Amino acid sequence: MSRIQSTFAQLKADNKAALIPFITAGDPDPQLTVAIMHGLAAAGADIIELGVPFSDPMADGPTIQRASERALKHGVGLRDVLTMVAEFRQTNTATPVVLMGYANPIECMGYRDFATAAAQAGVDGVLTVDIPPEESVAEIFSAAGVDTIFLLSPTTPDVRINLVASKASGFVYYVSLKGVTGSANLDLAEVASHIPVIRSRCGLPVGVGFGIRDAVTAAKIAQFADAVVIGSRIVEEIENSPRDSVVANLTQFVTEVRIAMNAVVR
Repeated sequence: MSRIQSTFAQLKADNKAALIPFITAGDPDPQLTVAIMHGLAAAGADIIELGVPFSDPMADGPTIQRASERALKHGVGLRDVLTMVAEFRQTNTATPVVLMGYANPIECMGYRDFATAAAQAGVDGVLTVDIPPEESVAEIFSAAGVDTIFLLSPTTPDVRINLVASKASGFVYYVSLKGVTGSANLDLAEVASHIPVIRSRCGLPVGVGFGIRDAVTAAKIAQFADAVVIGSRIVEEIENSPRDSVVANLTQFVTEVRIAMNAVVR
């Protein structure tokens, strides 16, 4: 059983939803990333989503775009991200790490070489925004022991949900609204109505992200989703915190979210 599978199995037994915070590797600088990852895990993160800096994102709003720009100014590339994961794994062998990014850096490395290197570094899953299931490299990743995670959205038709279900592993990521990361106007009732449809067609846990900015909203999502993904709000905390306060501020925020989610009756 993979780290992602065992994490969700334990959370299901405990009747809890997973908390998945997102950060961009190398933001605010490469020396802090591993410390931030450890801080997130200590604060109650069940899975860490680690963004691979990319110059031309299509799903990320301005907040995460700025994070990528800061990381790229430090020269952080895909191999550096894998090195960070490997360093994290030296003392944390339990918390799953999912890389989120775009196809270009992986194509430059080569899919098979990347899959092998990712597995060796301790990566558990990969979410590549611009590789659709029709062009999936899930078989390559699966052979290396790395889960392939796909996005679903409010406009995804049933036939495509079925296709994703046949390719995905680990969990699926439901984009809670139309737009990019950090968008507002989250309709919880509408989101809740889509989750049973996805579950009926896909046997994997369903995580919900985009537009979740506080502990109250996270707790409400945790009532019906298997995981809550928080990205832009956490990246804003990094952006607005003095360097020597970043880890402490993130730890406090994630702890508050975890406490609120733990209080949910599912």
